[in-house]
Amino acid sequence: MPYALSIITFTPLIGALLILGLRLASKQADARTDNGARWIAMITSLLTLAMSVWLVAAFDQSNPGYQFVELVPWFAGISYHMGVDGISILFVLLTAFLLPICIAASWQPIRERVVEYMIAFLVLETLVIGVFTSLDLFLFYVFFEGGLVPMFLIIGIWGGQNRVYAAYKFFLYTLLGSVLMLAAMLYMFATAGTSSIPELAAYDFAIGVQPLLWLAFFASFAVKMPMWPVHTWLPDAHVQAPTAGSVILAGILLKLGGYGFLRFNLPMFPDASAMFAPLVFALSVVAIIYTSLVAFRQTDIKKLIAYSSVAHMGFVTMGIFAVNDQGVQGAVFQMISHGLISGALFLCVGVVYDRMHTREIAFYGGLANRMPWFAAVFMLFTMANVGLPGTSGFIGEILTMVGAYQASTWTAFGAAFGVILSAVYALTLYRKVVFGELSNPKLFEITDLDWREVAIFAPLIIGTLWLGIYPAAVLDITASSVDALVTTYQSAVGG
Repeated sequence: MPYALSIITFTPLIGALLILGLRLASKQADARTDNGARWIAMITSLLTLAMSVWLVAAFDQSNPGYQFVELVPWFAGISYHMGVDGISILFVLLTAFLLPICIAASWQPIRERVVEYMIAFLVLETLVIGVFTSLDLFLFYVFFEGGLVPMFLIIGIWGGQNRVYAAYKFFLYTLLGSVLMLAAMLYMFATAGTSSIPELAAYDFAIGVQPLLWLAFFASFAVKMPMWPVHTWLPDAHVQAPTAGSVILAGILLKLGGYGFLRFNLPMFPDASAMFAPLVFALSVVAIIYTSLVAFRQTDIKKLIAYSSVAHMGFVTMGIFAVNDQGVQGAVFQMISHGLISGALFLCVGVVYDRMHTREIAFYGGLANRMPWFAAVFMLFTMANVGLPGTSGFIGEILTMVGAYQASTWTAFGAAFGVILSAVYALTLYRKVVFGELSNPKLFEITDLDWREVAIFAPLIIGTLWLGIYPAAVLDITASSVDALVTTYQSAVGG
């Protein structure tokens, strides 16, 4: 299929324009327009998912290079250049997979400004897929920064009581880091004479300037992940965001930072990456242990899960900068796995919040008596979040720790201690919410999962268990590209 990546990338944007056209034709928002917007968004996202599945099926796993490449000169030496390799193609699939789930999760809870809400999500999908398919420096930057706008609106318009504060904090944190990245991009373009990401990866930047360029990119991607100590925007954003906003934030947007490290920091600045690896290991271990301790003391379910996301991203950065096959493979797997598991956990919070309109842990207790199916689903994803063998969470954590052990023994031991802490806070939360006596009289009327919620959780359950039992579904696709990345890096640093 010619221009396959462009079609997949911009199909959601076409859906957003159709919804806008529907809204202009009806001249005012009503129930029919809202329902039409929901169905257009769902059909568009399912169509994008179908094409993404086709893309993965047609992908040549033995080829470590970029495939489905599109190259059209744009302006001033900058090109519209797109392509995917074994790393980026899975993130395209993950994005396309989670969007229909987000739209289904918003079907009933979102009642106000439905048209604008669906447009924001579809535009966000286009921008995020564009990040993963861009092979031009400035095209990447346009998509990367563009994604801030719809997420800012989703939090700021449909969020909770302090949504404006959380939205501005999210926007300013991420924008500040990206200003440094833009300055580094301009320098690279002027020095190398090209904005092509594959050509820049092969360009030999001077050892003296590599640390500055590395730090500029690191500033942007570390905030996006987010790494400790620039993680403080994430709990606020999660708590205030609507349920689907939290799913897309944890499931996809946090992965942009890890993807940036793999696409820019490691291949373009190998000497600087080797020099700063001990710093990244230290920050990763602090993130894993410190945020696990902070999570244990939370009283809001959503904030607890948000801090757990910071801890799990610590495993990702640890695996990436181990720069060996197990570490990088594990980091990519952990990002895919975390997209499924954390998204499902935020949906679990959304289920009880939609019924009781509170996320306070102390409010709940004994839900197993009234919501046995919910208790079973919540238990599965809690165990996956802890890293129970048989779930995808185990594969990602064990691979990153094996990779880290080869690079730094103390880092692996620190991460292993963090796994124990994650079990403590996750199982404590589950015990308080699900077990015990049903003492709160308001909970006597709470109802179990309905058919819509079961349909939302089913693909996430299948994905979590399937990847836990058959991790080769991911590892086979990423193997060639990861091996090429690690080999090039090690030859560059003389390892």
